[in-house]
Amino acid sequence: MRSIVWLMLVLAAPIMAADRVTGLAFATRSPVHATQGMAATSHPLATQIALDTLKAGGSAVDAAIAANAALGLMEPTGCGIGGDLFAIVWDPKSRKLFGYNGSGRSPQSLTRQWFTDNGYQAIPPFGPLPVTVPGAVDGWFALHGRFGKLSMRKILAPAIGYAREGHPVHETIAYYWARSVPRLRQYPGFVEQFTIDGRAPRNGEIWKNHNLARTYELIAKNGRDGFYSGSVAATIDAYFKANGGFLTAADLKAHRGEWVDPVSVDYRGYTVWELPPSGQGIAALQMLRILEGFDLRSYGFASPEHVHLMVEAKKLAFADRARWYADPAFHPAPLEFLLSGGYADQRRAQISMERAMLSAEAGSAPVQEGDTIYLTTADANGMMVSLIQSNFRGMGSGMAAPGLGFIFQDRGEQFALTDDHPNRFEPNKRPFHTIIPAFVTKDGAPWLSFGVMGGAMQPQGHVQILVNLIDFGMNLQEAGDAPRIHHDGSTEPAAFVQPMVDGGVVQLESGFPIDTIRALMRKGHKVEFADGPYGGYQAIAVDQATGVYTGASESRKDGHAAGY
Repeated sequence: MRSIVWLMLVLAAPIMAADRVTGLAFATRSPVHATQGMAATSHPLATQIALDTLKAGGSAVDAAIAANAALGLMEPTGCGIGGDLFAIVWDPKSRKLFGYNGSGRSPQSLTRQWFTDNGYQAIPPFGPLPVTVPGAVDGWFALHGRFGKLSMRKILAPAIGYAREGHPVHETIAYYWARSVPRLRQYPGFVEQFTIDGRAPRNGEIWKNHNLARTYELIAKNGRDGFYSGSVAATIDAYFKANGGFLTAADLKAHRGEWVDPVSVDYRGYTVWELPPSGQGIAALQMLRILEGFDLRSYGFASPEHVHLMVEAKKLAFADRARWYADPAFHPAPLEFLLSGGYADQRRAQISMERAMLSAEAGSAPVQEGDTIYLTTADANGMMVSLIQSNFRGMGSGMAAPGLGFIFQDRGEQFALTDDHPNRFEPNKRPFHTIIPAFVTKDGAPWLSFGVMGGAMQPQGHVQILVNLIDFGMNLQEAGDAPRIHHDGSTEPAAFVQPMVDGGVVQLESGFPIDTIRALMRKGHKVEFADGPYGGYQAIAVDQATGVYTGASESRKDGHAAGY
């Protein structure tokens, strides 16, 4: 029904003046330029905190941590220290990229047999059972230990101040907060710590979180041990024991994230970098490999061929994503094979320009043994940080231990309960992860730090941003503001036994031509209008000839880019 109504609205809509770059009319704004530092986040105050941190002598990593801490307070609908963190850092001294996988593992005392014995066919999305160890704070200290300049006390001070004194809630955040309260109010500690008189804070209303301020102060004083041991860990342990959960102080104490080597493919002269699994970053690389064999520029943005190829490449990459992406400590994915040119040729040959694929199988690779926030910062020395952090499903599990001021993530929902899947649930294992930072270099030098939030939208969004920039010649802000494509219905890693059989659904933002929609339907695509998820984009580019940073920020969110 939504598809029919939307189609009628599109047919009735007046033709708008064409944009100079894309041939479409869509709202945008100018990108931001600066030389000494840049920050792009989904909240204006977090962007300002990042810039203040840079001006105080902090590195881009310091600024990223300061902004992330502020977002955990100001945008709990997307992140918080109950969640995980991934980052890619360009280090100008070594002229290398460093990756960090700050994802937490499943509780050591919980087994797949427990779920079977208690009648679960899938891990529930909320409550105590999908909770995994939060990795964000460990990620802060790992990044800070290698690249930080300021003390953690100084870095966390702005977020602590806003937590105590309050800040006005922004419009988009207020909207998602209000949607979360009815769903999460049943879980212990949520209403007491994340509502005002039982409701979500309203747009413009002052929000304080004294509990989170105290937790941040313990972290600033005692380091990572202020979170993973001591009173915080003891409170977490007692809370889950009392509420049917399995996360313990021992799980917290044992946690460590890891430094990883980013992986890359070349796309039309640019080297695109993502982190390897347990995340889904290589899905974006696989899509780019497939798309490089098509002349997208000649088809034009928003043409039937452009949208069709984006969707079909996504279907193929996501079939591999469901089959191969998992914690590499348990099941290493055949990355060299999946990212090879020969394999891309095989996958590309499966695409028909006339018909949409109804199903997509994973490739036969050789067997080997063995809601979210995104922000980016850059400093005067050339360091650039691409950082993403999330609780999963917006505000996460709903579980909020008393007095701590944050909600635990529900990443464990992403585990499969089937015995024969690489992403099957096992104790002390990292689940398949959706959050992915990205980076692009050109001729061995940094060109772009960017990311797109939003679950399965993220690799699709990464590819659309790059195609907009490289193939269609948009500027950094236009590339994020252009109408987006979201394909839904591919086989998911946690539901490998339910593969895509009907081609899924192509969801389009308003702005795509009616001729494109008609052509897609003739190819067999199911097309509908949807208000999301289309993600939340932030980016910083650098001109190596001039040293000028250019920033852009998602117009679908509350934030902005700013520099000095």
